[in-house]
Amino acid sequence: MATAQAKAGRREWIGLAVLVMVTLIISMDMTVLSYALPFITADLEPTSSQLLWITDVYAFVLAGLLIPMGTLGDRIGRRRLLMIGAAVFGAASVATALSTSPGMLIGTRAVMGAAGATLMPSTMSLIRNMFHDENERRAAIGMWAAGFSAGGVIGLVAGGALLQYFSWGTVFEINVPIMLLLLILAPLLLPEFRNPAAGRLDLLSTVLAFVAVLPMIWGIKQFAEDGMTWPPVAGVLAGLLFLTVFVLRQRRLADPVIDVRLFRAPAFSAAVVMNVLANFALVGFMFFISQYLQLVLGLRPFTAGLWSLPAAGAAGIGAAVLAPMLAQRFRRAYVAAGGLLVGAAGCLVLAQVGDDSGLAMVVVGQALMTGGIAMVLTLSAELIVSTAPPERAGAAAGLSETGSQFGAALGVAILGSIGTYVYRRQLSGGAPDGVPADSWATARETLGGAVEESRTLSATAADTLVALARAAFADELRVAAVAAAGILVVTAVLAAVLLRNVGASVPGQDPSGGPADAGPAGTPAVDPDAAAVSADPAGTGGDPATRAEQTAAEGRLDTEPPAVRIGPDSTPQPSRPAHPVA
Repeated sequence: MATAQAKAGRREWIGLAVLVMVTLIISMDMTVLSYALPFITADLEPTSSQLLWITDVYAFVLAGLLIPMGTLGDRIGRRRLLMIGAAVFGAASVATALSTSPGMLIGTRAVMGAAGATLMPSTMSLIRNMFHDENERRAAIGMWAAGFSAGGVIGLVAGGALLQYFSWGTVFEINVPIMLLLLILAPLLLPEFRNPAAGRLDLLSTVLAFVAVLPMIWGIKQFAEDGMTWPPVAGVLAGLLFLTVFVLRQRRLADPVIDVRLFRAPAFSAAVVMNVLANFALVGFMFFISQYLQLVLGLRPFTAGLWSLPAAGAAGIGAAVLAPMLAQRFRRAYVAAGGLLVGAAGCLVLAQVGDDSGLAMVVVGQALMTGGIAMVLTLSAELIVSTAPPERAGAAAGLSETGSQFGAALGVAILGSIGTYVYRRQLSGGAPDGVPADSWATARETLGGAVEESRTLSATAADTLVALARAAFADELRVAAVAAAGILVVTAVLAAVLLRNVGASVPGQDPSGGPADAGPAGTPAVDPDAAAVSADPAGTGGDPATRAEQTAAEGRLDTEPPAVRIGPDSTPQPSRPAHPVA
């Protein structure tokens, strides 16, 4: 069984609430813009290209900087980076709300993405420092994942509500009070941690990580917009080339941005794979649900958001309640595979919707899908953070979030492309009576285009056009649901295979499920970050990094079992496996 660790106190749990609140805001900002776009278009009159960048630049910059920012937090201090990011995020939110031109809006959204990249890895890695007991850490990560999962849905509801009464800038101004609260509470509640033995940040690796992730995310998203054309293909190939150079460089560096040897641990590799594929299915299919509720069933944006709240509740239960509870009793392989199969069952329920009814199936299917996948995202986040060395928790958290962004973009592109093919195939015949050829051509592109064109036609022709387009979109949704279910089933099989030797306790177990080697003479394992902050949980009575360095010099931190250290170590150690689950 895992070595017992100190229990968290009230300060840590209140600090967790602050971190979850920050995570929820970041997640909200990924969706809250969707309802504001028509108002922004009317006010700022952006071109189609500018509108695309307004929509995507936040996610692009966020994804490209997650790994470098996670590594930076390990070096300069995770709480310090969190506070810097909060200040920049709040200021950029105000500037975004006050934007007077498309160019200004694009620029401020890019700054928000860069600031968001400092916040996400910091929140996850700080949980690693605050909760040393494995069960408490799992529960804390579950609450963190629930906040992230619920944030996207809450963003839709909040955006719809605010835009009914206020200007579009208010969807960004709601970030400011949360960031101010974080700046006040962080020094009081959150510990500081940095790796005292970290070397200098390799700027070339930082640039390589950014230019590897950014063009791949852009290219994949463009596949959904333009199909298989040369620009997105070139973007993906360029990203893969830079990624190869990045990995080769990390293998040569003594102090890499990402220690690629982490992937030798099956638990770590399985967690990254689950993270990517689960987000592939979840985010890729959410694209269809929002359109179905509004354009097929005719719900207003705010009403559609309200009907998505059960899914947010299911995500919270799956992430914060079921995942921690089941992971204490059953092996990770069973819990992860079970959650993925529940998500697949939700997709199969969604595959039964019709073109004129199906609200109940959407609510039930979406709740099953999000609840099951939220369980898996909690487990994957916990495995990634727990199996990485504590001094590299920030970099590992950045890698986890980058996987989420990559999977989401891949899901939108691939499922979107499949759906577009089905939609156009269903409308491949000639234009119906009363519908002009140009209106029919526009309707064959998107359901939204069909609805817009129907407003220019006679009542009979409009009804015919909309009915055909809605039926085609329902077919599109059903095919995408079956494809998403297939992806989740495949991921469940991979999880069952890759995690088959991981027991109910990851950091302190060997492949057989027994205790990890505790060192000479049965010395108990010590969590190094626990030792670094235990004397001052809030980080207010001295620099924990300096204290950890002094303690290590005295020889009192040398009780960490070598089996859980992956990466370079200045102290010679006996030859042992890279990780107890490797």
